[in-house]
Amino acid sequence: MSAHTYQEAVEKLNSLQSNAATLEAVRASGGRLSQFAIPEMLEYLGRIGYSPDQLNALNVIHITGTKGKGSTSAFVDSILRNAKPEWKVGLYTSPHLVAVRERIRINGQPISEELFTKYFFEVWDKLQSNTTRALESTSLMPGYFRFITLLAFHTFLECKVDATVLEVGVGGTYDSTNVVPKPVVTGVTALGIDHVGVLGKTLEEIAWQKGGIFKEGVPAHTVPQPTNALEVLRNRSQELKASSFTVVEPNPQLASIKLGLAGSHQVENANIALRLAHEFLRIQTGRTFKESEKLPEDISQGLVSTKWPGRCQQVQDPQRGNTTWYLDGAHTTESLQCCFKWFASPGVGLLEDHVQTGKSRPLRVLIFNCTSGRSGDAFLGTALETIRSQLCSLSSQETAEGFFDRVIFCTNITYADGHFKGDLTTLAIPEEDLAVLKTQQLLATAWSTHLPQYPTSSIFVLPSIEHAVRNLETLNTTERPLQVLVSGSLHLVGGVIEAAGLSEVAL
Repeated sequence: MSAHTYQEAVEKLNSLQSNAATLEAVRASGGRLSQFAIPEMLEYLGRIGYSPDQLNALNVIHITGTKGKGSTSAFVDSILRNAKPEWKVGLYTSPHLVAVRERIRINGQPISEELFTKYFFEVWDKLQSNTTRALESTSLMPGYFRFITLLAFHTFLECKVDATVLEVGVGGTYDSTNVVPKPVVTGVTALGIDHVGVLGKTLEEIAWQKGGIFKEGVPAHTVPQPTNALEVLRNRSQELKASSFTVVEPNPQLASIKLGLAGSHQVENANIALRLAHEFLRIQTGRTFKESEKLPEDISQGLVSTKWPGRCQQVQDPQRGNTTWYLDGAHTTESLQCCFKWFASPGVGLLEDHVQTGKSRPLRVLIFNCTSGRSGDAFLGTALETIRSQLCSLSSQETAEGFFDRVIFCTNITYADGHFKGDLTTLAIPEEDLAVLKTQQLLATAWSTHLPQYPTSSIFVLPSIEHAVRNLETLNTTERPLQVLVSGSLHLVGGVIEAAGLSEVAL
C-alpha cells in the first residue's frame, strides 16, 4: 500500500508549473522554444520506460482546434461508450475544473484519488531515478502539462483501454500529446485566434500548427474552415501523408437530436465527433452506418447523453434559493460569441415567454475574468455586441445596457484568504498584477467605456472568487430569481464550482 497521499501528488504536480515569467519568455521567443518540445517529450517518455510505438496500443482519436475541441472530445467519448459498452474508453482533456483527476477519465469517470496517486508516483519516481538525458536543454522534470500527459499515457496503458480520445493542449505540431506515431483517426475543430505568442498571429499560422497532428496513413478530418486556413490544413495533410483529408459537411440528422451539450455551436462539434467516432468504429470493428439516414439508437444516445461541465451549463444552486448558475469557460472571441448568444436566448437567460408577456425579468449578474495576454476589452465588446444583436433579433424590449444588474470582475484565486484549492493552484499570474487587481481594474474600465451609462455602483472589482460569491448573497432573491453567468476563463468557472459549493450538481 502506497504511503503517498493524493494531496502530496497534487503539491508535487503544482511544483512543475511554469510561473508568469517563464510563460512570458515563451511568448517573447515567438514560440521558438517549441522546436525542442517533441524531442524533449520523447526523452521523458523513454525515461519512464516507453517507446513511442507502444502508444499506438492506446488506439487514439487525436483532436485539436481553437474552440470546441473539448466538447468534440466529450461527444466522441460518449458515442464510443454507448456503441461499445464493453470497452474501456480513455479520455484525456484539459484544463480541469475542480480536481486535476478530471483530465484523465476512464468510461466517463475521473480516475480515483487512489489510482491517480499510485500512477503519479510511478511516473514521478522513474523520472527522479532515471536522470540520463541526451539533450542538455531538457530539464530534469517535465513541466506541468507534459507530466500530466505522461501520466495519462501511463494510466491508459496500465488500465489497458480499448480506445483513447486525446485532446491537444495547445496547437498541435509541438504539443505534448503529439508523440503518438499512428493514431487511428485525427480531427480539427473550428479555428480562431488564440495563444498568438506560441501559435502565430494569423489563422494560416495557427492552421499550420493544428495540422501538425496529421499522420502518415491516418485519415484527417476538419470542420469547414475559412478558405485560407482550409488550404493550409489540406497542404499539411498532404505533406504529412495522411491517408485522406475530409471536410465534414453538416449532417441534417442532427437537427432531430437533442444534444447533451447546450448551444447552437455544439451542432458543428457533434457533427465532426460523429464522423470521427464512425471512422474509428469502421477501422477498429468494421461497423458502418449511413450518417445521412436515421442514426442507430446507440449512436444517437451517445450524442444525447454527452456531458461536459463548464460549457454552456445551467445548474440550479442547491443551497441558495431561487438562484441559477450559467457556467461557460469561453476564453476566445468566437467562443464568447457562442456563450453570450446562448445566455441571451429564450429559456436560458431570457424567460421563454418574456418577449410576449413583458413579465418581470430575473436579476442577472455577470462574473467575468480573463487571463493576462488575452484582450479583456475586446472580449467584453464582443459579449455586449452579441447580446445587442441577439436581443434585436428577438425583438426584445431589453437593451444590452440594462441586461446585467451587476457585473463582478474577480481574480481566479479561490478563497478570500488568498489561497487556492490545491488542484486549482496557478503560478501563471504575475504577483504584481494580483496585488493591484490590474487585470480586473482594466476590465471594469473597459465595461464603463463600452457602456458609459452603466452605474459604477453596480461594477465590482474583487480579489477572489469567494468574495464574488459572497457579493451575490447581498442580493434579494425572494421577489425575483437570480441568474448568474460565469465566463471568460475555465479556471474561473472551476473556482466558482468550488467556492459556491456546486460540485454535486455541476460535475
